[in-house]
Amino acid sequence: MPHFVVITEQGPGWDEKKGASQQKDGDEHHSFMSALETKRVVLLGGPLGDSSRNRALLVMDAASERAVRSTLAKDPWMRSGVLKLAESYPWEIRYGGGNLSW
Repeated sequence: MPHFVVITEQGPGWDEKKGASQQKDGDEHHSFMSALETKRVVLLGGPLGDSSRNRALLVMDAASERAVRSTLAKDPWMRSGVLKLAESYPWEIRYGGGNLSW
C-alpha cells in the first residue's frame, strides 16, 4: 500500500488558552489515533517542533490521498476544527524502511 506524509495543524477550533493535551475531545482524539496505529494505518506520528501552529506529522498507509482525507475526517479533532489537514504528499520510502517493523 502507498505511504503518505501528512501535516496537520491547529484549526479554527483550537483553544489558544490551552495546551495540546487540554484541547476539547483530547481523549477521543488520542483513542482514534491509537486505533489507527493498531490497524497500521498510522505508522509514525507526533507533534513538530513549531509550536506556533501546533503542527504534527503523520506517516500513513493509504490507498490514495482521498483515503487519507476520508480517514482523518473521522478524527474528533478534525470534526470539531481543533485540527485541520494542512498538507498531504505521496511518499516513496527508499532508505531505512527495512529497519522499521511495518
